[in-house]
Amino acid sequence: MTDGPYGHEILTAAEMGRADRLAIAAGVTGLTLMENAGHAVANAVRALSGPSARILVLCGPGNNGGDGFVAARHLATDRQVRLALLGEPGALKGDAAAMAARWAGPVEQAEPDSVKNADLVVDALFGAGLNRPLDGAAASLIEAINGSGLPIVAVDVPSGLDGTTGRAEWPVVRATRTVTFFRLKPGHLLLPGRVLCGETTVADIGIPASVLGAAHTTASPSVQTEGGQTEQPLAVTAFVNRPSLWRAAYPRLSLDSHKYARGHAVVVSGGPEHTGAARLGARGALRIGSGLVTLVGSAAATAVNAVASTAVMTRIAGSAKALSALLEDERLNAVLIGPGAGVGTDTAEQVQAVLASSAAVVLDADALTSFAPQKGTLRERGAFGFTASRLVDHPTAARLFEAIGRRSAPVVMTPHDGEFKRLFQDLSGLPSKLDRARAAAGISGAVVVLKGADTVIAAPDGRAAINDNAPPTLATAGSGDVLAGMVVGLLAQRMPAFEAACAAVWLHGAAAAAFGPGLISEDLPELLPRVLASLE
Repeated sequence: MTDGPYGHEILTAAEMGRADRLAIAAGVTGLTLMENAGHAVANAVRALSGPSARILVLCGPGNNGGDGFVAARHLATDRQVRLALLGEPGALKGDAAAMAARWAGPVEQAEPDSVKNADLVVDALFGAGLNRPLDGAAASLIEAINGSGLPIVAVDVPSGLDGTTGRAEWPVVRATRTVTFFRLKPGHLLLPGRVLCGETTVADIGIPASVLGAAHTTASPSVQTEGGQTEQPLAVTAFVNRPSLWRAAYPRLSLDSHKYARGHAVVVSGGPEHTGAARLGARGALRIGSGLVTLVGSAAATAVNAVASTAVMTRIAGSAKALSALLEDERLNAVLIGPGAGVGTDTAEQVQAVLASSAAVVLDADALTSFAPQKGTLRERGAFGFTASRLVDHPTAARLFEAIGRRSAPVVMTPHDGEFKRLFQDLSGLPSKLDRARAAAGISGAVVVLKGADTVIAAPDGRAAINDNAPPTLATAGSGDVLAGMVVGLLAQRMPAFEAACAAVWLHGAAAAAFGPGLISEDLPELLPRVLASLE
C-alpha cells in the first residue's frame, strides 16, 4: 500500500538515475538531494519509534549508504544511534563520502551481530539499481536483519530487491516500511517486491516535476549534465493506476443523455450449464453505465439466462454465423466473449466472428485459451455408425492476432497468469510482469490486462499501468467475469480502450475494498454505485 503526495508516473532504476542527473543539471546539487532523502528517512524512523529507541543504521558502499549517514546524523539529535558500514570508509566516493565526513559518531563494521541490542534497523545497504545476487557478508547480514524480528525501515528499496522488476531471487530484506524518493519504481508495486517493501512512502527530495513534464513533447530540448553528457528528457510510459490517469476520459452523464447514447454491450454466454459467468459480466457492464446489455447464446442457454435476468436482455445467437448476423447492427457496439464459453474450435470461431465486426471487443478466459498453441483430435461419426478420430490443427494465437490486426475497433484481453502463459508461451522468460504485459500488447495489438494482486494494464503503444488497490478478497470465483463486464461496459460508452481497462481495474479493486471480508463476485456490481459516487 502506498501513500503520500506524488505523481502517478513510475520510473525504473535507470530512469530515476536520469531524473537525478536532470535535477542536478537544473541546479539542484546532489548533496541537497541526499540530504533531503536522509532527512525523510529519519522522519519515517521517528514515526515508528519512541525517544528511547535504539536505532541501528546499516550503510552500504554507495549512495544508498550516503542516505543512511544523513539519516543517522538527523536521528542522533533525539535517538540513540549506532552506525555500521558494510565495507571500508575509505572506499566511499562522491556525495556518499561527503556525507560520511559529516557524521560525528563512530563507524562500526556491519556484521550479523550488529542487530543485537537494537530496537529498529535502517536498511541503507543497497538501492534499487542492484542487479546482482547478494552473497557472502551481505547475504549473512540480510539473514540476520530478517531474523531479528525488529521493525525495518528500508531506504529506496529493501536491499537485494530489483527495483525495476520487483524480483527477489536472492536474499532480500523484508521491510516494515520503505521510503523512496520522487516517484515509485516498478519493484514497489510488482510482487513479490510490494510485499517485501511493507508500507511504501514517497518523499519529495527536491527533484522538480519538470524533469518529467518535458518528456511529453518531442520539442523538449536536451540537457547538458555536469559530466558533459547530453541527457534527453524522460519519456515516461508507465504509471500507477489512479483515477488521475483516466478520469478525464471517463464517460459523464448529461441532462440530454439517454440509454441509446450510452452504448449497447453484448455478452456471449456459455452453454446452459455454464451461464453464470456471462451473467456476472453482463451485470458488471450494466452497473458501470452501459445503456443496454444483451446476453446472447444458444436457445438452451438463453432460456436459462432469460429466467435469471431482468434489466439485462436476452437473445438467441448460438453460433458464429448467428453472431455475425447479430453484430451487423452497429448499435451493438461492444462485445464480451469468453466467460464460461468453453475451450475449443466453436468458441474460436465465435471469437473470429466477433472480431470481424465493427464492435469493440473484450476477450476473456476461454476466448483466449481456445487459441493457445496445441493439437487436438476431432471425433467424427462415420457412414456405418462407428467413430473415428483425426488430428486437426487447433486455432492458433497467430490467427487471433492477425484478426485483431485487421480491425480498427479496439480489443482488450483480460487473462490471468495461467491463461497468459498458455497464449504467450514465448514471453515467459522476460524479467518482469510489466515487461511481459507490454510485449504481449505489442505482439497481439490488444490492450492486455494481466490480472493478479499486481494487475498490469498495457497498451500496444507502450503505455502501461500497475494497479495496487486490489484486496485479497478479490480471489473469489467470478470476480474476473465482473471485471471483464466492466471493461466492455466502458467500451460501450466509447471510453478509449487503455483508459477503460485502467478504470475498470481500479474501480473493481475499490468496490472489493468497500465491501470487506466475505466478498463474493455477485457483490461487486452492487458496490459500484458507492464507488462511482466517490469519483464525483
